[in-house]
Amino acid sequence: MLDEYYSFLAHKQFEREDSGFEVQELNDKLFDYQKATTRWALKKGRCALFEDTGMGKTIQQLVWADEVSKHTGGSVLILAPLAVSRQTAKEAEKFGIKCKLCEDQGDAIIGVNITNYEKLHKFDTDAFSGVVLDESSIMKSYSGKTTMELQERFAYTPYRLCCTATPSPNDYTEIGATAEFLGVMTRNEMLSTFFINDSVKKGKQDRIGWRLKGHAEKDFFRWMATWSMMIDNPSNIGFDGSAFVLPKLNIRSIITDSKPDESSLFVEYAQTLSERREARKESARERVDIAAEIASEKDQCLIWCDYNYESQMLHRAIEGSVEVKGADDQHHKEQAMIGFASGNVKYLVSKPSICGFGMNWQNCHEMIFCGLSDSFEQFYQAVRRCWRFGQKHDVNVHIIISEKETSVLENIRRKEADHQRMKETMISVMSTIAKEELFNAKRRHTEYLPKMEMTLPSFLQGGNENEEVCKTKDEIK
Repeated sequence: MLDEYYSFLAHKQFEREDSGFEVQELNDKLFDYQKATTRWALKKGRCALFEDTGMGKTIQQLVWADEVSKHTGGSVLILAPLAVSRQTAKEAEKFGIKCKLCEDQGDAIIGVNITNYEKLHKFDTDAFSGVVLDESSIMKSYSGKTTMELQERFAYTPYRLCCTATPSPNDYTEIGATAEFLGVMTRNEMLSTFFINDSVKKGKQDRIGWRLKGHAEKDFFRWMATWSMMIDNPSNIGFDGSAFVLPKLNIRSIITDSKPDESSLFVEYAQTLSERREARKESARERVDIAAEIASEKDQCLIWCDYNYESQMLHRAIEGSVEVKGADDQHHKEQAMIGFASGNVKYLVSKPSICGFGMNWQNCHEMIFCGLSDSFEQFYQAVRRCWRFGQKHDVNVHIIISEKETSVLENIRRKEADHQRMKETMISVMSTIAKEELFNAKRRHTEYLPKMEMTLPSFLQGGNENEEVCKTKDEIK
């Protein structure tokens, strides 16, 4: 009976067999911690690197792709956001890796290839032995067209790697979609194993939500550690992280005065989406003027907004600025983003949803948010374009928002606090397991399984000292 119970418990443990290969020597350009994580990723075969911005995911994914190509003798495809692909191909040269920037399948070579997500339909994905998803948070929408296409096209690709900054612990859709893409576990299996459905129906509206089971939190993070590496500093996995301390981040909130409605003596804060949009339009002129004044004093500055009318107003108000809109052609977008990275573009005006992911802009340390949305992820990613490892200056972030919209600012602050708390918990649990795998330092102990008879002394037996009262393990069964 006990043996069966122990077997049952062992079966409940989440273990995943490695599907990759081992490599001893890696590119000399890698830091020690990057060699360790890349070697781990190659051994896993299908896994994710959730590393914070600026830790060198680009070089790690390039080396990973290069080693997979050498091992299989085939082609590997890296998918990246617009402009990031060109920047990655340029970075590859510094590390002695040939990376072909491709427009379609006809450009692909035996070796490492890279293209944009928008061009995926131009490739025969069955021809690749490995795939890398750079900024894999693109799979945030589980039922989205891009996510479903990625799941289907690479379902049988032998080697798969997902790379993105530390995902939000509260965004379980992204984690589930990543696990399913890697062939670890389907999203539905993950939800049923670790989560409680908090969906409610209120009137005609449904609110779908999943809450992590309280007792399952650490088990969930341990499960994630079997297929992903999550770190925000090399010290998380036992390496020297002194060179990866970020400079100071200065966030300055500028709240413009709002006029009360005619029927009220006091300012009524915008609560509904329509009220927020209206309040934002009312304050647009004043916010744009403040943004233009701040930008004019900076050598280089990023200016973020959320609406087309704001983008147009900012571009007109800031002399020498370059505007990047969703409707712009890919060539203009790439030229503007690369130009900002090189310093040729002094002021870049765009939305976080367009330029807020993937780019390395440590050359800039000033940015302005001309208004805020409720998306903490977009805010976080936009800030981290400049506030990342390699930045040599303190980063100044100016948030300009109207008095009526202060609830949005409070919401972002709350989400930031929740994100930080949960991220620290995830890293704490997962880094312990990561160290064990990286350094083969699993704690070993001898299980106590009693199999010998024990005889109690007579003064404890309470009866005849010759009476046999003790039982063996077999008798207990």
